[in-house]
Amino acid sequence: MSSQSREQSQSPEDLDPCLSRTLLLLLLLMALTSSLKACLVSSSANGSSVSCHPPAKPPHHLPANTVYLAVEFFNLTQLPADTLQRTPNLQELHLSSNRLEKLSAEFLLPVPGLKVLDLTRNALAQLPPGLFQASAALHTLVLKENCLADLKASWLKGLKALTYLDLSGNHLRMLPAKLLVNLTALQTLDLGDNQLETLPSDLLRGPLCLERLHLEGNRLRALGEDLLAPQPGLHYLFLQNNSLSEVAAGAFRGLRELDMLDLSNNLLSSVPAGLWASLGQPARAMKNGFDISGNPWVCDQNLNDLYHWLVANNDTMFSRKDTLCAGPDTRKGQMLLEVARSQTGLGDTAPHF
Repeated sequence: MSSQSREQSQSPEDLDPCLSRTLLLLLLLMALTSSLKACLVSSSANGSSVSCHPPAKPPHHLPANTVYLAVEFFNLTQLPADTLQRTPNLQELHLSSNRLEKLSAEFLLPVPGLKVLDLTRNALAQLPPGLFQASAALHTLVLKENCLADLKASWLKGLKALTYLDLSGNHLRMLPAKLLVNLTALQTLDLGDNQLETLPSDLLRGPLCLERLHLEGNRLRALGEDLLAPQPGLHYLFLQNNSLSEVAAGAFRGLRELDMLDLSNNLLSSVPAGLWASLGQPARAMKNGFDISGNPWVCDQNLNDLYHWLVANNDTMFSRKDTLCAGPDTRKGQMLLEVARSQTGLGDTAPHF
């Protein structure tokens, strides 16, 4: 038998052990790479869930019983209007981290039972009127980190069941009147990290049970009397990192359910008497706390009302050591709470944090 014949007749057991292991690892790697190119599909009694992320390719065909679909991180710029035509039972759609520039007005028509739509980190500058005309079941809409510079109330028409709306991280400079007039079920509104300088006084007229309002990271300069009045059941209010230098005396009037207030990192040097009347003790503890640090407080007699309120509610105060007096010179750098205690004569009533 020739040497060539002998080599061809060798069994796998006759191969060098190191070579065998190398071949096995290569085969496993090829199998793993092949599996990574496919979308993850799982089935249950409720329907199929499909998750697609690179290096998998966006799906061309979906199970007819798909109830959950995630197609993320693909840099998609557009989707055909009939993308969802064969998934009438879809309930959740996640399209985050693409580059979608526009959507067809008919895009959601085939999925009237859709409950969650996540469009985070895309390039949407507008929404087509009528997009949500068949979306009466939608309760969560996330448009975070897109390119929205303005909004139209008509874009949100049809969202009768919406409870969560996230518009944060866009380029919004102003909002239209009656934006939320038809969103009566809304519970959470996030407008944080935009470029808003003012807000329409009727912004919150529409929702009947708003619980969380995010306005942080904007350019708001003043908080008026009427903005929050339609929402007496508000629990969380975030106003940090704005340019607030003025808050109306009645701005918080009626907010007897508020559990959290963040006014940190603004331009407040003083606040009017009566501002805190409906917040905190003695009526009701603000159980999740408050933060008024990072403001240039002028610690004189004009803060007497705040002094008394701080002492009564100091046990839920955040950032005590960063809540300092900016003036007058004799108190510059002193902790506001310590000045409040000295001015009210009530002393230390809680441990320092």
